[in-house]
Amino acid sequence: MYQNKITLSPQEILEKEFKIDTRGYRLKEVDQFLDTVIGDYEQFFQIVDQMEQEKAELLKENMNLKQELRNARMNVEIAKNQENQGGEVTNVDILRRLSQLEKMVYGKEE
Repeated sequence: MYQNKITLSPQEILEKEFKIDTRGYRLKEVDQFLDTVIGDYEQFFQIVDQMEQEKAELLKENMNLKQELRNARMNVEIAKNQENQGGEVTNVDILRRLSQLEKMVYGKEE
């Protein structure tokens, strides 16, 4: 994702050749600077990869928590219905439970 937006890779920076002019830069200083830039790029890529992994884990955890919340709400609703009807299960309760099971099995969102 981010790699399509970045022009240079650490390897391209390492392999870059500059033309030498009579009044050019000191090669040793340029090399040292480019080594620093390469190190920063590599660190940047590691940080971004780590953040992408954390993001994926958090999204997965978020999905699990949403599912748990749906289940808890369904259980509360079923308990309320049973309380109101003296503990007897109706066809509506059964249909709601089947609907919830289908959502869990087939992954449909509410």
